[in-house]
Amino acid sequence: MKKLTTLALLLAISMSACVSKSTHEKQVKDLNQQLEASVVAISKARNENVALTEERNKLQENLMATAKDRGQLKTSLDEMKKAMEEMRQRQAEQKQRLQEFEDLTKRFKKLTDSGALSVQFIDGKMVVSLGSDVLFPSGSAKLSAAGLDALKEVTAQLASIPDKRYQVEGHTDNVRIATATFPSNWELAAARAINVTRSMIEAGMPAERVSAASYGDTSPRQSNDTPEGKAANRRIAIVVVPDLSTMPGYDQLSKKSTP
Repeated sequence: MKKLTTLALLLAISMSACVSKSTHEKQVKDLNQQLEASVVAISKARNENVALTEERNKLQENLMATAKDRGQLKTSLDEMKKAMEEMRQRQAEQKQRLQEFEDLTKRFKKLTDSGALSVQFIDGKMVVSLGSDVLFPSGSAKLSAAGLDALKEVTAQLASIPDKRYQVEGHTDNVRIATATFPSNWELAAARAINVTRSMIEAGMPAERVSAASYGDTSPRQSNDTPEGKAANRRIAIVVVPDLSTMPGYDQLSKKSTP
């Protein structure tokens, strides 16, 4: 602005020496008008520059927000894909277990029809239950002849299912036993489970695929208030041990448990 003013004054002085007064005044007026127009233009340019700077800053903020939203969206999509994959795995596992249950039920149809055993899902596990009254005399852990025959047939079917492990559980009713051989129901149930396990191994079940456990009278299937309930609770349960390696997230869990 100062340079423009100085230039205008010098030009006016130089022209005053060679032009008339009226011409000089007109020239000064024109210069002042040009000067004012320049000032207005500069002011307008400055305002436009401020507006452009604000717009640029706003665009940068929007761009950063968009990038953040895209990152969050990608994270959400990745989590959704992971959840859907886990759901598909669970559905596939459920379908496989239902197929295995149907297969197990078909294998033991003759024995289930005769009432010698039952096949059930209990606490998320497949269980083959045999009544102790069929397998053992009262108060004894020695398998009867009929019990051995039934057990051989059960073992043949279970052993033919590949890659399955079993736990033999001994259960009693709530009638207390206290003998020199079996001081409590725990010992009786344990002896029965062990004898069934041993007989299954002798019948062809690989020893590494079967184990024994005792529950005594702590896990009844029915009320012990009736003779029928007591009979149902006196049982040997052969549990199909779940394969945890098929569970969603098993690989991550096994890595965490590795020392």
